[in-house]
Amino acid sequence: MREEERERQRQSLSTAAARNLTTTTKTPPQMQEITSRWLLRKLPWVQVSGGAYRVNRRRTYRIGDGLLSFTTVGAQVRVVPGELRELSVLSEFEDADVLAAIADKFVQQEYQPGQVIVEFGSVADHLYLIAHGKVNKVGVGDYGDPVNLGVLADGEAFGEQSLIEGERIWGYTAKAMTAVTLLSIPRAAFTQLLDQNDHLRSHVERFRAKNRRPQNKHGEAAIAISAGHSDEPVLPGTYVDYELSPPEYELSVAQTVLRVHTRVADLYNDPMNQLEQQLRLTVEALRERQEYEMINNRDFGLLHSADLRQRIHTRGGPPTPDDLDELLSMRRSTRIFLAHPQAIAAFGRECTKRGIYPPMVEVDGHSMTAWRGVPILPSSKIPITETHTTSILAMRTGESDQGVVGLHQTGIPDEYQPSLSVRFMGINEQAVMSYLVSAYYSVAVLVPDALGILDHVELSH
Repeated sequence: MREEERERQRQSLSTAAARNLTTTTKTPPQMQEITSRWLLRKLPWVQVSGGAYRVNRRRTYRIGDGLLSFTTVGAQVRVVPGELRELSVLSEFEDADVLAAIADKFVQQEYQPGQVIVEFGSVADHLYLIAHGKVNKVGVGDYGDPVNLGVLADGEAFGEQSLIEGERIWGYTAKAMTAVTLLSIPRAAFTQLLDQNDHLRSHVERFRAKNRRPQNKHGEAAIAISAGHSDEPVLPGTYVDYELSPPEYELSVAQTVLRVHTRVADLYNDPMNQLEQQLRLTVEALRERQEYEMINNRDFGLLHSADLRQRIHTRGGPPTPDDLDELLSMRRSTRIFLAHPQAIAAFGRECTKRGIYPPMVEVDGHSMTAWRGVPILPSSKIPITETHTTSILAMRTGESDQGVVGLHQTGIPDEYQPSLSVRFMGINEQAVMSYLVSAYYSVAVLVPDALGILDHVELSH
């Protein structure tokens, strides 16, 4: 009985000490438990000197394929300036500096499924570029009934007429079918650039004159903008290289202050054991936060770092074998899938419907569901939206294979674990000891096809 009583006292004191633990970052609900942290376990880690890791790479874009291309840095999206020549009005414009100035005028906007982007009858004064997602265009028939005018997707644009024509209204409603990332530029901003640049203004005037239709019976002149780029020079196989500024990944830091009263540390004349236990719990919470940020951080998290051309949508909602096959086909040597446990369950249900039973593979002594030999590792830190959708990540890993790597810096002062330090901050007047616990980390995608994402994965119909 004496041992049981001592154990109850230890647990009670551990709980009380844990209540004294405060963090400098907001901890989401997922962080309140210890998980397997498969991402931290399976990513190869690269030593970073000087706190920054540079990725040197050269990108190539094709001009003349009718689709716009974009670059991403974290969650920030920018249209490639030279790709603006895919727009009819800029198809033969060669001034790179002016194209870059136009690209800088675009503003990023995010829409959720079902949100209206533009509404029939409203003023049309913006050009929209679809960086990622699907947009449905719905017009109005002769009797007021809705008419489906088609779906626009990645790399397409709408509203180009608004840049060069006078006041006009939208002849259709554009609504987001999936989560959509748009870049938009108002006519006022484009007009300002026309006033500032004679070359651009004369180019646009020539385009207007070339495409102006005869006046109709009401004496109105209209400009015909060809979506098919008719009467324009064909540029088959023309590639343009863009030397982008090499992305640099700076190490992020997650910090926690551990506060333990001296009477807890002195318990049973075993101060180090008590302190070690509290420190262990603190480090576990910090590692949970680290993995959460590596997935969700808008500056470097994997969900925001995938190249837009490496993001696809499910065919029918829930994740199917066909969806995972398409995700696999987009890269060589995929090493792991990363998915929310509910997404793994949804995939299992789809397989069962088709009479398919995915094999199990062993990963670090654990039996895991796999597809085509690639393990599907669970992570509860991948978010689930209010509409019960989530994402599945597929990645190639390792620096030698130009994949996804974790970044850290070892050998730091007061190092307790690799790239994690514990610094004693003193004892206050209330006899509370404080320790600053810091973890330094980041994650880098070395080439665009190292990471792919299956978006809009429905967990249930």
